[in-house]
Amino acid sequence: MSLLDALRAAVGGQHVLTGADAAPHLTDWRDRYSGQALAVVRPGSTDEVAAVLRLCADGGTPIVPQGGNTGLCGGATPDASGRAVVLSLLRLNRIRAMDLDNDTMEVEAGCVLQAVQDAAREAGRLFPLSLAAEGSCTIGGNLATNAGGTQVLRYGNMRELTLGLEVVTAEGEIWHGLRGLRKDNTGYDLRDLYIGSEGTLGIITAATLKLHPQPVAHCTALLALGSIEDGVAMLTLARRGLGPALTGFELMAGDCLQDVVRCFPQQRLPFEGESAALPWYALLELSDSESEAHARERFEAVVGEALEAGFVQDAVIAESMAQSKALWHLRESIPLAEKESGKSIKHDVSIPVSRMAAFVRDTNRALQQAFPGIRHVIFGHLGDGNLHYNVARGEGWTEDDLLSRQAAVYELVHDSVHAVGGSISAEHGVGQLKRDVLPRYKDPVEIALMRRIKHALDPKGIMNPGKVLD
Repeated sequence: MSLLDALRAAVGGQHVLTGADAAPHLTDWRDRYSGQALAVVRPGSTDEVAAVLRLCADGGTPIVPQGGNTGLCGGATPDASGRAVVLSLLRLNRIRAMDLDNDTMEVEAGCVLQAVQDAAREAGRLFPLSLAAEGSCTIGGNLATNAGGTQVLRYGNMRELTLGLEVVTAEGEIWHGLRGLRKDNTGYDLRDLYIGSEGTLGIITAATLKLHPQPVAHCTALLALGSIEDGVAMLTLARRGLGPALTGFELMAGDCLQDVVRCFPQQRLPFEGESAALPWYALLELSDSESEAHARERFEAVVGEALEAGFVQDAVIAESMAQSKALWHLRESIPLAEKESGKSIKHDVSIPVSRMAAFVRDTNRALQQAFPGIRHVIFGHLGDGNLHYNVARGEGWTEDDLLSRQAAVYELVHDSVHAVGGSISAEHGVGQLKRDVLPRYKDPVEIALMRRIKHALDPKGIMNPGKVLD
């Protein structure tokens, strides 16, 4: 029996896709990477995932795990050899259990993030991971890249939101680790090892996730800033005045919001005059567990103090949930507007907040000296130090002009990140995009330890080869 026949017997013939049926799974969301595959296999249970891995392990067939295919670093795209099996987890989409006394829910890897958010809300709870792709990204992909999003400031990354995992190993064994325990000090933390490993060590098939109480009230404001230094000062003030109720603090360059308004005329920047043309803006959000009146009083006091101190030039506070959503929609539309404007060189970096302003100033200057007229597209999660520092073509530039300088731009920006003690990947992962430059910025001992772990857990090298490590 051929491998394809064996796979059809394991998961059903209609769930082994080849040819044109497989094509949507072979190109990444950014249209940056395309590959070929022996087949796209869609198992419907953990046992079927294990059967597929055993079949592939027997013949040394590479496996590329894939969730919603919304990744930005090519981590879920096969190479051009056509040897790999793409393992789509979209059929593993059940919410298995909800334990409200323990504030946990058990979900399968193919669950779309928004469906998990909705299920938690219907149960009177909050699952706080939130990001622009939440309508199509999956929990498995979120775990594989240790996704962050807009509320890390309060709730943490996916690693902090997960208590237990179910994993199929490279040999096709199943680790039943779906414990809903907040304390379990019984040896190595395999959970943290698999989270963020981008499918290079095994396949996450389910997870036990933490739930939180639903906030009673939200307050949202868009703040107009004169500088990043003012943004950092505002963040410090908000932390002091709002404490753990501070849920989000997003930084956006004025150019980014102007791009959104230009690309999507139905959206508007809620400022006029000089306030509509400032270089920086911040989106501030509070989530309160006491009352709407309590939330509003605290929020307005902090914003008022910032206006009086001069950290904020102008502010618009949402008066309704609809207005709050409209402000967040401006922020969430920045990547879409960026894509509408053409290809760009993206950087997902992590910088100490205290060095953020200096990093942007110095890196902008260095880029303009090296590539005059290049355009900066800067936004991100200032509250946790995660900046999306992107570079786009300037006036008179073509996409080919920009992309021909890609390697040099990456090196300049990543060297600048490294110089201030930052990381070249904050929440998007490594994938193919940053694999070859990773050794330049990682401690050699760290890289060696990663290789030993990879070899121990995937001795045949079949798990998502060519991703994270070369």
